Amino acid sequence: MAKPAVIVVGADKGGVGKTTVSRTLLDYFNANNVPTRAFDTESPRGTLKRFHPDITEIVDMTATPDQMKIFDTLNTVSPSVTVIDVRAGLMSPSLAALRDIGFLDAAKNGQITFAVFHILGSSIASLDEIAETANFMGGAKYFLVKNFINNTSFFEWDQSTYAGYFHRIKDATELTIPKLNEMAYEQVEVASVPFLKFVANKGSHDQAANYSFVLRGYVRHWLANVWSEYDRIKLTEIVGSSKMGARSDEK
Repeated sequence: MAKPAVIVVGADKGGVGKTTVSRTLLDYFNANNVPTRAFDTESPRGTLKRFHPDITEIVDMTATPDQMKIFDTLNTVSPSVTVIDVRAGLMSPSLAALRDIGFLDAAKNGQITFAVFHILGSSIASLDEIAETANFMGGAKYFLVKNFINNTSFFEWDQSTYAGYFHRIKDATELTIPKLNEMAYEQVEVASVPFLKFVANKGSHDQAANYSFVLRGYVRHWLANVWSEYDRIKLTEIVGSSKMGARSDEK
């Protein structure tokens, strides 16, 4: 069995599009034939589970039994990749919990592949988060994600200030999630299907749908740009899969 890989997607600030990024990751792994499971920490209702119900379980990351449900099963389940969508305000406590249970030490020792997708907002508060999160990043692949999906503008950052925060973290990598046409984004929300299924004009149970050709085109183009970022960082190689040549894009 491949070494388990855990990807945490989060931020302490709300409204920065964490779940959108998680959804693109699940679509990316699906298209690259990488078996994946997901945990949605927005208990009890869960947004990620609405789009990926078959592979997503809602958990409370602050509860020990749910922590056991995630981490005691890393070596006993067939999907070797676990994506955890961390709700707003829970990023730092979640990383502290991972430290306390010995997960971060296991990552440092090479027993587990650990990656963090830190979704940034435009305010200086997001930069303060970087400084706090950096304390937990030993042994982790750390990605700072500028997410433009919610009309975010990053002009508020003074570049020298940003560089001062960014360069505190060794080997941190920047990613950019481009903006998606608002009407296309809303239509996917209404359809409650993965982006990949929307592009393929399929409903939640793979039945034929009747989504707009134009909006599907916007989503297809946007998703390709997002995936090019994941290709750039060699994400499938990071999680221990070498199936990049076997991508099964649904169009």
